[in-house]
Amino acid sequence: MTKMSGESAGIGENADADTGWVSRIADMLRLSGPTKEKFLLARKRGKNLWTVYKSSKTGMIGLVMLLIVLGMAAFADSITPYGPFEPTGAPHETPPSPRNWLGTDLSGWDIFSRVIYGSRVSLMIGLVATAVSMGLGTLVGLMSGYWGGWRDEVLMRITDVFLVIPWLVLMIVLAYVLPGGASVTKVVFVIGITGWSSTARIVRAQVFSLKERAFVERARAIGSGDWHIVRRHIFPNVFPLIFANAILTIALSILSESTLSYVNLGPRSYEVVTWGNILNDAVQAHAMTLGYYWWIVVPGLCIVFVVLAFTFIGFALDEIFNPKLRRR
Repeated sequence: MTKMSGESAGIGENADADTGWVSRIADMLRLSGPTKEKFLLARKRGKNLWTVYKSSKTGMIGLVMLLIVLGMAAFADSITPYGPFEPTGAPHETPPSPRNWLGTDLSGWDIFSRVIYGSRVSLMIGLVATAVSMGLGTLVGLMSGYWGGWRDEVLMRITDVFLVIPWLVLMIVLAYVLPGGASVTKVVFVIGITGWSSTARIVRAQVFSLKERAFVERARAIGSGDWHIVRRHIFPNVFPLIFANAILTIALSILSESTLSYVNLGPRSYEVVTWGNILNDAVQAHAMTLGYYWWIVVPGLCIVFVVLAFTFIGFALDEIFNPKLRRR
């Protein structure tokens, strides 16, 4: 009994110490009373989420994989012997050597260096395109689910059009017909505008359930406006679902950029370097015919690696935010 009491006291002391330093940070930031309480509550929720997340082996594997890719992107200057567009002095299309670990490409650039630097743009395109997709899908889902009526009918018919048309075909057609050349901005727009429909459907279904809850009815009873209810009561409860879906969408966006670049509709390799246009360069140089398998295999494995990382994290978050999927 005494031992258990001592352990409980130790846990309590650790919790108090933990709360204490967080409170001191809030004081250093000069947060007011209500803001400080929100800060402490957000920190507590984040700690609880991390505790649950750590119990998922799949999620932790995905997190480690993602940290490796982020480290590769952040420290590309230190890892690589050459810049992405720096002449190596070696002949064009050479096999791997101690000087060029993955050989050189059509322009005499070091393939290893370009693969490492390619992680930066590929990740950036995935993140920004996902932000566009999630923003549009969330807005449509909130408006359709909360207001219903003719707004719901119009928005859902538009959503159905994007759902019915094969995603890959629509993305390639838009990338081909839209003006703007082969720019990163155009690629981000095309990926974002073709990937929002499923998010809209998910958010709409959740909003239909939330808007009938008692806390929303109470907010209406005290005179809260529609936008206030959506912003303060509906959206915070939908956000965890959006966040988990966004992680999976990042993986799909990176894969989409690689697909567009592979079919020569992505950014040009002499302007920016991505894993997709490295593969396109390999196709243009007939790398498989010449036996230069490393030119295709390495960037291809990088794409698979980062897609798996985000997929593992997304599945783990989905299990956390959706109790029905959580293992018991």
